Amino acid sequence: MNMNLIEALEALEKEKGISADVLIESIELAMVSAYKKAKGYDGEIIARMDRETGDVQIFIVKTVVERLNNLDAELSLEEAQELDPRYQIGDRIEFEDTPKDFGRIGAQTARQVITQRLREAEKGQLYSEYADKQNELLTAFVHRIENDFVYVELGRTEGVLPPKEQIPGEKYELNDRIKVYVVDVRKSLKGPQVTVSRSHPQLIKRLFELEVPEIQEGIVQIKSIAREAGSRAKIAVYAADPDVDPLGACVGPKGIRVSHIVDELCDEKIDIVKWSSDPAEFIANALSPAKVLMVSADEAEKSAKVVVPDSQLSLAIGKEGQNARLTARLTGWKIDIKCQSQVEGLGDGGSELEG
Repeated sequence: MNMNLIEALEALEKEKGISADVLIESIELAMVSAYKKAKGYDGEIIARMDRETGDVQIFIVKTVVERLNNLDAELSLEEAQELDPRYQIGDRIEFEDTPKDFGRIGAQTARQVITQRLREAEKGQLYSEYADKQNELLTAFVHRIENDFVYVELGRTEGVLPPKEQIPGEKYELNDRIKVYVVDVRKSLKGPQVTVSRSHPQLIKRLFELEVPEIQEGIVQIKSIAREAGSRAKIAVYAADPDVDPLGACVGPKGIRVSHIVDELCDEKIDIVKWSSDPAEFIANALSPAKVLMVSADEAEKSAKVVVPDSQLSLAIGKEGQNARLTARLTGWKIDIKCQSQVEGLGDGGSELEG
């Protein structure tokens, strides 16, 4: 234990951001444990490291008592006053008891403490780094698959893609490069535990932010998203500037922007619709590609009755009700879809969905 240790601690503080004082306190605690283990002592021990020289001293602490019960931890008042007449009952007295070979033990202990603290600091830094990436889009590489769980490389750590966060039907191969959305970051003994998703609706939002400059710049806003991963998604967009076409911005020249996103999501269909503060107009837009004749909206109940041409009813409802279901989620409204002939009393049919 010498100046080299102090210099090493100061270097670690600068390079790794680990407080030298914290390291010294940890070394002192470890020295206490090492002393107790070597001596078989169970009383109170204090270790002090000199902040300038790196030397460590060990002190046994005894309490002044009227009647002795524990020779290791107590000192009679008579014995104490022989050392200093000013000692009284309850005073604590320190006696140095640094073993002659403690420098070697101390150096070994210090190395162990520093190694452990470095590992903890690395884990802490990794956790902070990836905690800041929660709700963000990352590029990942598939590096192993176990029991339907896909494990991906995320740079300095590993992420896990659980079955429920995967796109149904998507196949993953080793070294595949995929975009993932970070849904959760937790601390664990091995470092940050990062859970990622391919099925989360916000993955689509992040992909559009990546592909569409107008969204990055705030010119176009994504108002809401509804998604059934692997099959279809709807995204509502808005531009405050009437001269900006939010749909065209998201689709891109010759459809290249949305095409990149569709390719990333294994050909998942994406309907881009224009958001409106008028619920009736928004619902009509959201039912795209179906054409709508009329929307009657009840804002108090957040429910709407929608009338479509007879020829558009199946399109409005969609296969297994998907289009109507996604529209309800996108708008947050309960929607009752009927065809024109039904409204006129000439037929039946329709669909009622709740967002």
